[in-house]
Amino acid sequence: MKKPITIIAIALAAVVALVAGIWAYRYWYDRKAPNFSGREDIYIYPWTDPESVCDTIISHGNVKNAASLRRAFKDTPSLKVGHYTIDSTCTSMYVMRMLHKGWQTPVNLTLSAIRTPGSFAKKVGAQMLADSVQVLAFISSADSLGFKPSMLFTRIIPDTYEMLWTASVREIMERLFKEADAWWTPERRAAAGKQGLSVAEACTLASIVNGETRYVPEQPAIAAVYLNRLKTGMKLQADPTVAFCFDYKLNRVLKSHLEVDSPYNTYKNYGLPPGPISCPPKSCLEAVLHPDSHSYLFFCADPSFNGTHRFATSYAQHMVNAREFQKALTARQKQNGR
Repeated sequence: MKKPITIIAIALAAVVALVAGIWAYRYWYDRKAPNFSGREDIYIYPWTDPESVCDTIISHGNVKNAASLRRAFKDTPSLKVGHYTIDSTCTSMYVMRMLHKGWQTPVNLTLSAIRTPGSFAKKVGAQMLADSVQVLAFISSADSLGFKPSMLFTRIIPDTYEMLWTASVREIMERLFKEADAWWTPERRAAAGKQGLSVAEACTLASIVNGETRYVPEQPAIAAVYLNRLKTGMKLQADPTVAFCFDYKLNRVLKSHLEVDSPYNTYKNYGLPPGPISCPPKSCLEAVLHPDSHSYLFFCADPSFNGTHRFATSYAQHMVNAREFQKALTARQKQNGR
């Protein structure tokens, strides 16, 4: 009788050892073994449930052991809204805890080529959890941050900013304003003053330069033209300000458009418009702060359509340049069948 009992005891011990071994291996693997083969970005929204997140991660094909991840997510009470990054060093349990405790990975908010508050709101809404409608509502009315909506683009410097994806609209704006204040160092403020401009006026002129050309090497020359006009008491007569009056919906600025009644129309009003007509990039701001030294008062697009301009000191020479450009434009339109 002892022999069968002994065999049964040994068998039971073996089963227990096997079960314990499997449990121990799983415990170790779930907590210590990297379970992912590549990088993956995960976005958790307020309505996202743990089970669907687990399924989504597995479906992307970077999980080595799907059962391990499912064990980690089993009975997980909730996940915190945010952006998270999974990489090849992560274990299953770490990923679950990361999403449950809210250990977020910052995202990059990239702002560039912004002409209107609406386009700014869309860019923010496309990259952050904050809704573009909320962003537009916030920037369309003055509040405790103390800015006028028309002066918004004096407080934003186009760049890439690292911040949490879940940042509120107010947090986003406070961060952008703080970065703009930091960019405007005492040296840059002094450079603006040297040109007879305040920070807001420098931003406004830079926005006009931005509307004239994206060719960075020529921006200081164009900035100097407008500064020369300001110093001599001429009207700026900048086409981009007219385009702004029509919400940038014009395919081409015509003579009839120059009569639009708006304080932003620099064909009818002297001096700078009341505020920026776009969000000027750093290159345009630097062009205004450090313009070329020349006596040109006019410029016209080069007839070669290479993106550069021809400059002139006299109106007569400017008209020669303008006629050459118009002639080249007409020929090009005929060639294209227009």
